[in-house]
Amino acid sequence: MATLLSPVNAACALALAAAVACAPANAATPVAHPKASAVLAAEAAKKQAKAPAKKSGKKAKAAAATAAVTAAAVAANPLEVDEPDITDTKTTEYDCELGNKITIYTNDNDASHIALRWKTRLHRLARIGTTTGALRFENPHYGLIWIGIPSKGILLDSKLNRQLANECKNATQSAIVATAAPEASKT
Repeated sequence: MATLLSPVNAACALALAAAVACAPANAATPVAHPKASAVLAAEAAKKQAKAPAKKSGKKAKAAAATAAVTAAAVAANPLEVDEPDITDTKTTEYDCELGNKITIYTNDNDASHIALRWKTRLHRLARIGTTTGALRFENPHYGLIWIGIPSKGILLDSKLNRQLANECKNATQSAIVATAAPEASKT
């Protein structure tokens, strides 16, 4: 039995030595992705905000650096800005099922963005091209997707994978449905 274990132990030792020798030199120091480090910095800032007010010099510097990274990330992506400017815009009111209301602000000079008021918050959404001709606007930061077709609009939440508002119709779309309904009942 002792003779069987000796070759097995030798084989294991040889395999372990080969694995250590073949391991890359930088395996101990992983490379962080830029977006991942920004997310980690934002999470650290949230933890710092919840922590007690006592901060040493190093912690204060780290919190300031985290806040700067977060501010730079928000400045780099205009869709994350709190409230878009809606001066000189055209307003369209939508009435949706279940009593929901949506207001869309469009600017004739900027067809690639809209401002959408959902509940009490105003969001900026960017236009996404489609092959069907539907109007699709998204804000990936908040997970909002607005899809407009000639007969209705729908507001989706891509983060929670659910509908926020459906059967959203403006005054023009509602008038078309109201005039079409009596004609359908005559047949």
